[in-house]
Amino acid sequence: MQEIKFIGKYVKDHWLQYLLGIAALFAVDLVNTYIPQFTGNITDGLTDGTLDMAGVMSLVWKILMMGGLIALGRFGWRFFLFGAARSIERDMRNDMFRHLEGLSMRYYNSHKTGDLMAHFTNDLMSVRMLVGMTVITTFDASVMLILVLFKMITYVNAQLTLIAVIPLILIIFGDYFYGKAMHKRFLAKQEAFSDLTDQVQEAVSGIRVIKAFVQERKELYAFAKTNLKNKDKNMAVVRLRAIFMPVLDLIIGASLLITLLLGGYLAINGTITVGQFIAFNSYIGMLVWPMMAVGECITSISQGMASARRIFRIFCEKPEIVDGENVKDVETLRGEVELKNLTFAYPDADKTNVLKNISVHVPAGSSLAIMGRTGSGKTTLANLMLRLYDCEDGAILLDGMPIREIPLQVLRQNIAYVPQDNFLFSDTIENNIAFGVEGLPFSEIEQAAKDACIHDNIMDFPDGYQTVVGERGATISGGQKQRSSIARALLKDAPILILDDALSAVDTDTEEKILQNLKENRKGKTTILIAHRISTLQQAEQILVLEEGRPAELGSHEELLALGGIYAGVYRKQQLEKQLEKEGGDVQ
Repeated sequence: MQEIKFIGKYVKDHWLQYLLGIAALFAVDLVNTYIPQFTGNITDGLTDGTLDMAGVMSLVWKILMMGGLIALGRFGWRFFLFGAARSIERDMRNDMFRHLEGLSMRYYNSHKTGDLMAHFTNDLMSVRMLVGMTVITTFDASVMLILVLFKMITYVNAQLTLIAVIPLILIIFGDYFYGKAMHKRFLAKQEAFSDLTDQVQEAVSGIRVIKAFVQERKELYAFAKTNLKNKDKNMAVVRLRAIFMPVLDLIIGASLLITLLLGGYLAINGTITVGQFIAFNSYIGMLVWPMMAVGECITSISQGMASARRIFRIFCEKPEIVDGENVKDVETLRGEVELKNLTFAYPDADKTNVLKNISVHVPAGSSLAIMGRTGSGKTTLANLMLRLYDCEDGAILLDGMPIREIPLQVLRQNIAYVPQDNFLFSDTIENNIAFGVEGLPFSEIEQAAKDACIHDNIMDFPDGYQTVVGERGATISGGQKQRSSIARALLKDAPILILDDALSAVDTDTEEKILQNLKENRKGKTTILIAHRISTLQQAEQILVLEEGRPAELGSHEELLALGGIYAGVYRKQQLEKQLEKEGGDVQ
């Protein structure tokens, strides 16, 4: 199975810990099997008078020494084997996070956050149990079973041993069916937990919308339904164990009954000694753990393999956006952008083109503004320049090079991007602004905030730049989030800056100041502005108007006004709205 090879790769990395832990576990099991024998020897010696007090004390001291060795060995196998399992869990979690970071946007469009979180929690915990406690239990039970049976045959009686273990063989037949059923039920349980986690994550992230639309009762009902499903799937696992474990106890009880009846008979007629009878009962008691462990092992293996399969599916996902074979050895870009007959449709959509035959040339150091109605493909264009998606038709050239021939890391390091949905981490404002760079002095962070017109707002906060914003920046306003994101992009000082509707939440005066700062600070660098407001776009050297994904108009502000088309119509409408606002009119 591929899952076994997948887990085996991690186990191999910690082979020394496993070797030392298994050696300590074997030593503990071996020493344990001698204690019933010594107890039997003491009983027989006292019964037939061949053992004096000195002999008894000698055997007692041996038992105490064995107890000390067992304690030391148990510490050893716990330290090494549990330590290895924790290390594997850490390594696997790091590798999974690294792999997820490399996956393309298409993967995240079709996989829920809650499901991914379940992989990082419950699934990894089950795999840790598989490579930790399950390994211990399986090895311990197997070794103990072999050693105890050997002692029962050699020290007590082979015939009694054979008859006593016959009921225990029945467990093997039940194990097969129990394992298959447990694997299936546990997989369903993990899927239900993923659904539950995803629903909680969505509800918490969207709590403002839920409250605004008074949907608390509806969400509670939906959560209760998902929670009930999760409980039912867990109970299915519990029911299976509840059936199997009593049956296991019944079989073990039958073995103990045979031991008492047949062993007692053999002790009475002298076939075995009283000491051997006592030792045999102790050995049967020691066999209870391996037999009980069978059920636990099957449960843990079934659960662990089910979780390993879910995690393995993530590692089987391959990133679609990767460096090709023809990447060039380039480290920086000048900022020249050219689109040639660019046509694009999202891979998972209905193949409807979002962008159609777009061609535009933006010289390095110049500016391009993009305007269009909602859904006209403006943000898609930005995503393609960042290679979040690859286009099959047409070409994107940067500095005359096809975008696929530029190393991904170089491409994205040379582009600063302010997305439409501004994202701030639950961290200080300083760290949020400095997210894309390292090692810059605070003075540059502060200057970037001033250029983005957010510095004064930050200084009004009690902790200034050390103010911690809430999740996704929930504790500050939309305009403050936008300006913090702009400051982050300005601090990066990349050859190409893309602002995707990044000024929609600021007032016109602040917008004018930010645009003036951009004009002064980005001389010689390429700036691409995506917006709806003419006031944001009109200073750009070229303005591209998109209509249903097609290039409808292209030119400067004055040229497009003279054209009298879509751009001129939007300009007149916005001028009228501005005039009505000044006059105190009611803008519809």
